[in-house]
Amino acid sequence: MLRIAVPNKGSLSEGAAGILREAGYSQRSDSKQLVHLDDQNCFEFFYLRPNDIATYVGEGTVDAGITGRDMLIESGAAADEVLGLGFARSRFRFAAPAGSGLTEDQLDGVRLATSYPGLVEGHLAARGIKPRLIHLDGAVEVAIRLGVADVIADVVSTGTTLRQAGLEVFGDPILTSEAILIKPAGRNVPDGFDNLVRRLNGVLIARTYVMMDYDVDQDHLDQACELTPGFEAPTVSPLARQGWFAVRAMVRRKQAQQVMDDLWEAGARAILVTDIAASRL
Repeated sequence: MLRIAVPNKGSLSEGAAGILREAGYSQRSDSKQLVHLDDQNCFEFFYLRPNDIATYVGEGTVDAGITGRDMLIESGAAADEVLGLGFARSRFRFAAPAGSGLTEDQLDGVRLATSYPGLVEGHLAARGIKPRLIHLDGAVEVAIRLGVADVIADVVSTGTTLRQAGLEVFGDPILTSEAILIKPAGRNVPDGFDNLVRRLNGVLIARTYVMMDYDVDQDHLDQACELTPGFEAPTVSPLARQGWFAVRAMVRRKQAQQVMDDLWEAGARAILVTDIAASRL
């Protein structure tokens, strides 16, 4: 029985449950449920606080877990990132009062408020910079206005909240984070883990690509296939109509509309796009 830690709330929880369901694993039906057994796949899911998951995985209490890259780094747990899962993306940035003109090199000894002191300290220590860190659990953007700090380091999405607080970001991003699958460092993974990784990879590919089908004549076949090279190569089959072929290929979802336009201009017809539910490539 493989034991997996899953976030119990927030965007990480919703995204984790979604990708696990798409990968064929059953999930809890009640948000208050702390443990769920998937007997068919021999998996046991534990719903834990996202900030604690890396610690449980690092201690070997569970075999694997889903958490944020930022939370793994902040925890300092003996766990390794295995796979980025593509949701709950965020960026960590430094911010100061608008017009301050600060740079990272000027942060030595400065009061810096953040909810992730370990992450920030590690980032700056690698540059020989040691600020005076102030650990806050939330609402970091008001720390400067309240006189608690001179600079903050926080999650930035659109930057609207920072601008409303009279702040602006500076320097390069401290970290680009997303949901990740992790496992204990330096330990052999139990049976079933490799298949979990394959299934999750299959879902990620299915979310990234669509299947495109179209018909094209012999004179335009090569040009059309250049537009749709597929994951390895397109599948080409002769049609009952003499000199015409049916072509099938995987195309990146974000590029699908443009590829359809280009195929039409190249002489392709009956162009269809369908979603991919899962894959093994």
